[in-house]
Amino acid sequence: MTLKKDDAIKAVMSDFEEFANLVLHQLDLLETLIATGETTFPEDKSKELYNNERKLDKLEVKISDKIINTITLYQPVASDIRKIMACYRIIISLERVGDMVINVLRFVETIKTPKVYTELSEVVSNMLIQSASMVNKSLLAFTNDDRDYAIWTIKNDSVVDELNKKMLKKAIKKSTSSNDDKELLMSFINMNSMVSTIERIADQATNIAEAAIYSIDGKDIRHKEVK
Repeated sequence: MTLKKDDAIKAVMSDFEEFANLVLHQLDLLETLIATGETTFPEDKSKELYNNERKLDKLEVKISDKIINTITLYQPVASDIRKIMACYRIIISLERVGDMVINVLRFVETIKTPKVYTELSEVVSNMLIQSASMVNKSLLAFTNDDRDYAIWTIKNDSVVDELNKKMLKKAIKKSTSSNDDKELLMSFINMNSMVSTIERIADQATNIAEAAIYSIDGKDIRHKEVK
């Protein structure tokens, strides 16, 4: 029974690693596209993002089923259950990150005034880089039992919040110095939605870091201030 339990947990973690790496690849690919400052992306890259999103949806279901079966069939010890449940919490957050990557892509594709996007793309790019770094470090915190990385991720959520405020201030300044036509207004609305989505990626990284701490320490720090 013990060998079967260990094999089941290894299978979960193997699929989890594949899932996490694919989400990180999605973020890297989106970073590369955003960094160009263009509103039109190569068709093959957009297609790759959409195809990978479908793979993530299937993997999420597969891992969830394996987690449920492992707990039901093998009754793992408390430390293993914490690890598995933290893994379950993380894949939910990662699946949401994957959805947000696609949402950002769609927001960029709907911008009708490329000049607006180009002028603000540096801040957007910086936000995405910071959010992606938070996701990466929160995952390292979980896989390496590294509490410091988890704390770093949680504390850096405020950095992304500040970048969002900076972007909005720049957008407001430019909107007051331009002709308020319909396309311009819609572009600002889409930009606002896009950066809010990127900010939520950072929020999901914080959730992953909290799950990592639960796995490491057995403490649930959700809704608590980290000191």
